[in-house]
Amino acid sequence: MQGRGYTWLDSEPAPVCMSKKVRKSYNYEVFSFRTGNIYTPALLRQWVFWALGLEAPSSEVMETDGRFFDPYRPAIEPGGYACAEEVLLARETTLACIRAALIEMDLFVFTLGLTEGWINTTDGTVYPVCPGTIAGQFDADLHAFRNFSYDETLQAMQQAFEAIKEVNPNVKFLLTVSPVPLTATASGDHVLVSTTYSKSVLRAVAGALSSMREDTDYFPSYEVISGAPYRAMFFDPNLRTVTPKGVEHVMSHFFAGVGMQQETPVDPIRKGAPKKVETVGDDLVCEEAVMEAWNAN
Repeated sequence: MQGRGYTWLDSEPAPVCMSKKVRKSYNYEVFSFRTGNIYTPALLRQWVFWALGLEAPSSEVMETDGRFFDPYRPAIEPGGYACAEEVLLARETTLACIRAALIEMDLFVFTLGLTEGWINTTDGTVYPVCPGTIAGQFDADLHAFRNFSYDETLQAMQQAFEAIKEVNPNVKFLLTVSPVPLTATASGDHVLVSTTYSKSVLRAVAGALSSMREDTDYFPSYEVISGAPYRAMFFDPNLRTVTPKGVEHVMSHFFAGVGMQQETPVDPIRKGAPKKVETVGDDLVCEEAVMEAWNAN
């Protein structure tokens, strides 16, 4: 999108002394802020509410081999932090960056990825991945699986959007649904059944929001990639990850839809945004891939 003259807001830029390779490993210049993947609408709502001071952030910290990790973004810091205080201070920095981005942005693009998640049974907070898979230890009394329903998913999205509108009344929202099927499930159903449930709920919620809200639109990347007429031609041999050709095909439809014949803005890069986009290639930015390894064992 930057190559086409659009602005990508990087509200949490890397330190200037950090090399490009190190930036990527520390999750800089991957998303607009260093939260890691936000798969579920419930997790999106949580980050928005924490950033805007509508709910008090959790003080939970996980420890593995003497290093400390943020359970709400466990893969954000390779090797973890030296102490629990560093974890919480780093999270506060990210929350401030999220808050700044929510106030400044013109368009918020969000991909709905999963309905399955894990919650803390004590305070109800939502984790991005099952505790113990990346960091910390799983505790059956403290950690519980949750497959969010249509009503819960719609409510979480509505609450997140309304909170954002309070600080940024003119913002617009663009929704997509991830075409990537689940690689593992904790629901007890076959993964194909769980995938169909998850994508059905997410697609229905995206459709409902774009129908009921004038500030929200939906782009059908899910249909373009996974639709029957395409015969899975845009998936890799594993029938899960999307090929670069598939991404290119989707984006060509996106740019055609928004009318790229318009003039390119003179200064498309906001302060703090990276100057060029780095190709991710086979390096999938996806904590769900960790679940595949656990499932195999």
